[in-house]
Amino acid sequence: MAERVLMNEFKTLSKEAWTHIELINENIFEWSIALIVLNPDSLYYGGYFKAKMTFPKNYPYSPPDFKFLRPLYHPNIYPDGRLCISILHAPGDDEMSGESAAERWSPAQRVESVLISILSLLDDAEVSSPANVDAGVMLRKDPAVYKAKVKKDLEKSKEDIPEGFVMPTSDAWKSREKEAEEREKQFSLDDWGDSDVEDDFDDDDSDEDNAGDADFDEDMDDDTGSAEDDDEDDDDEKH
Repeated sequence: MAERVLMNEFKTLSKEAWTHIELINENIFEWSIALIVLNPDSLYYGGYFKAKMTFPKNYPYSPPDFKFLRPLYHPNIYPDGRLCISILHAPGDDEMSGESAAERWSPAQRVESVLISILSLLDDAEVSSPANVDAGVMLRKDPAVYKAKVKKDLEKSKEDIPEGFVMPTSDAWKSREKEAEEREKQFSLDDWGDSDVEDDFDDDDSDEDNAGDADFDEDMDDDTGSAEDDDEDDDDEKH
């Protein structure tokens, strides 16, 4: 099962402009990944950040392992390149960290959701529980110096761009955002359409109930009329 799921995900992600992925030694359980930051508003815009993802044999029931090959100076990235991010933590609630099961890995997650979460984390660091304490302190107290370190990591990452590889532009990011908006709109329209169907269904039920009530009233009137006629016949016989 794991091989089939991973192969489908690999084929899907291979078409995305914001990531460049390859299998390591043709092994579906080991991926070479580059995260390409296409958001022009990001501090990491234009970066090509190489990483390695390793998948367990029981994927997707257990989370993959992710590690940047060039460690970034970031509050949530350890010096060895590994990340402190909830989506890569084992399934279930964790009372020690306070993380709920909804924040952590689940079999419903996919590689794409992990990579998007990591891209979001780069610009939206969690400084309350940092993997790199010094980076967390610097981000809070001296953001200008922190940004300079990010810029240095960004330029260093470009050394890993493969020869002949054409870096995508921010247009790819805008296109992706537009597609996401269209999907959200379609989802909203589907919900609205479902509500109309439910309303129509409820209206049909109401019409049927009203019709049933009317038939019941007519039957009651007939029964009452018959009873009155019987009483009149009885009185005539007595007289």
